[in-house]
Amino acid sequence: MSPFPKTDPCKAGVLRGVRRVMAPGPPVPPPAGLSVIDAAAMLVGVVIGIGIFGFPPLVAQHCATPTIYMGMWLAGGLTMFVGALCYAELGSTYPDTGGEYAFLARAWGVNVGMLFAWARGTVIQTGAIATVAFIYGDYAQILLPLGPYGPAIHGAIAVMALTFLNVAGTVQSKRVQLVLTGATVVALIIVSVTGLAMAEPNAITALRAAPAGSMAGNLGMGMVFVLLTYGGWNEAAYLSGELTNPGRNMSRVLIFGTVVVTVVYLIVNFAYLRTFGLDGLRSAQAVGANMMEFVAGPWAAISLSVIVCCTALSTANGCIFTGARVYYSLGRDVPALRILGAWNIRGSTPARALFLQGAITLLLILFGVLGRGGIEAMVAYTAPVFWLFMFLTACAVVVLRERDGSRARPFSVPWYPLTPVLFAMSCLALFAASVRYAGAGALLGLLVLAAGIPLLWLQKRVQKA
Repeated sequence: MSPFPKTDPCKAGVLRGVRRVMAPGPPVPPPAGLSVIDAAAMLVGVVIGIGIFGFPPLVAQHCATPTIYMGMWLAGGLTMFVGALCYAELGSTYPDTGGEYAFLARAWGVNVGMLFAWARGTVIQTGAIATVAFIYGDYAQILLPLGPYGPAIHGAIAVMALTFLNVAGTVQSKRVQLVLTGATVVALIIVSVTGLAMAEPNAITALRAAPAGSMAGNLGMGMVFVLLTYGGWNEAAYLSGELTNPGRNMSRVLIFGTVVVTVVYLIVNFAYLRTFGLDGLRSAQAVGANMMEFVAGPWAAISLSVIVCCTALSTANGCIFTGARVYYSLGRDVPALRILGAWNIRGSTPARALFLQGAITLLLILFGVLGRGGIEAMVAYTAPVFWLFMFLTACAVVVLRERDGSRARPFSVPWYPLTPVLFAMSCLALFAASVRYAGAGALLGLLVLAAGIPLLWLQKRVQKA
């Protein structure tokens, strides 16, 4: 089903123009086969990643007290919750496998939607999958050494295996996701609770001088790292087209998923504080490894490797599942890319889109091996593009409410318009912070966007033919 059906009540000229360039939908649309638990497992699995092992010390360096430290993680969960409310309205009102692509195209026009799909499909999502694959490879190499290029080999094998798993079928993919997500959450809670039980009661009071700089500046930089750790919850938008009863269940998926992630992160970070104290957490080089050494002793390296491997595989599988839906949606809506719009009836998956995504990811892994860290730089440089489109998505809640106010909304964001405005301002602040972080390299994100302009030209040429 196209995101712009002929019966759409919107009267704006931009939407009429979008309808003219959209092709008819595929003969067999994706079936609604995802339950609330399935979709929530995807969301939790994507969000709870390796960031919880790396970013807490960086957050602690920008906090003067343990209370501020825990408050920042709670604030990150609340920001995620506010964003989830906005996405719940969009996803329940306009369910589509294209997720943000469909929301942006509907609100701002097909060109914006296609540029977003281009940036997400070629660098942002595939770069994220490749990065997670490298991290998985680093820890898998500890369990099974494969030589000097072992991490890349492990990562490539994981990408190919998970891609074929998703091609085999949605049912198989969601079952594996449930197992991986469950194992990750249970393992983190067990380690955290054990650390809390073994830690000295007064460890949390260990302090040193407050970090230099203004309080506002410290809180701002700390929140950047907090929200990076919470990143990925928006992937739930790409499940709305396959979710059973999205009008009722989209809000449940997002709210349930954000609550689970926030609770897990609060438990883990309280365990970090209880074990190391704020001063020790600030200076920790590998807080995850230190925690595992404290809890598991001589088995620390193996235990941490197993947990990180499960976490990375869970994140990669969720990203592969949701990422391919953008390629499929482009093929469905853009005649020049129709080859990508085929839906595999047997497995209920966009098989061609999955293969293309897997191929691009493998090329990025190869580039990362040859370029020595090129993947991380690529993802960092495209962060401004990501937050820019997230800002536009937040604003789309207001735009579509004003333009399409007569449409039934199974879920309406509470405290409108304050909620979407707060979320939009948060995204704008993170856009500015990411530009400052990337510096001149932020221009790479603009080059990525510019590289997608020929796609718009090709679409217009096909339309005129």
